[in-house]
Amino acid sequence: MLNTSSAPSSALAPAVPGHAEGVTDDEFRAAMSRLAAGVVLVTAQEPPLDAEDPLAPVGEDVGMTATAFLSVSLDPPLALVSLRTGSRMDDLLAEQPLWAVSVLTGNQRHIAGRFAMKGRISDRLLFADVPHTRGEVSGAPLVDDALATLELRTEQRVPAGDHTLVVGRVLTARLPGADDGPLLYFRGRYRQLG
Repeated sequence: MLNTSSAPSSALAPAVPGHAEGVTDDEFRAAMSRLAAGVVLVTAQEPPLDAEDPLAPVGEDVGMTATAFLSVSLDPPLALVSLRTGSRMDDLLAEQPLWAVSVLTGNQRHIAGRFAMKGRISDRLLFADVPHTRGEVSGAPLVDDALATLELRTEQRVPAGDHTLVVGRVLTARLPGADDGPLLYFRGRYRQLG
């Protein structure tokens, strides 16, 4: 049926509080929850307090679970992670250009849950019983038996609403546990394929 009204079609839609474009936070969240996403652990090492003192203690390891991680380019090899603006990881990657990503397997759900906790004071204890090695380039923790691990150097930071998109050049890529299936996040829960 044709709209014969002289009013523009946008004037016919009811106003939705919160966003001028007409979608609520709950509607957007529900729609995006239908998009299955791989789960990764983003890690970095805080720089030493005194970078010029070779005896200064190394910085603390920091980790964060993320589902907004994707490949951007093959030439050059670039990947992107979306971080909540002002989060600990966002603040750290603003000063530390080297970071790493471990693509988690379905059997590593406990790692994803551990590093997704809000309000934690220190990540030191969270890493204590997670088997990992240090990245040879980044020095960041890489989870043992992950599907894949990547080390990156930040190339660009892009403000995007309440998040920062961090684009990194991939410096190393390894497949330590390529036989397992991926950990996915779908409809607000961790899931496995199959």
